[in-house]
Amino acid sequence: MPTYEYKCEACDYVFEKFQAMTDEPLDVCPHCGGHVKRLIGSGAGLIFKGSGFYCTDYKHKKASGASSSG
Repeated sequence: MPTYEYKCEACDYVFEKFQAMTDEPLDVCPHCGGHVKRLIGSGAGLIFKGSGFYCTDYKHKKASGASSSG
């Protein structure tokens, strides 16, 4: 489930809400009771999981017998 960011149009209060994608957007500011608008976020960043990543993992092997230009 994604986290959505909201901003109140009355008091400029910014907050986040953890909601399902099927949930209706919030309308009321929990701080002042004013109208809120959902902000457009940049989305989640790239997350690497595992024991580690090394520069040799994706290195291309040089083709044998390649001719050099020049």
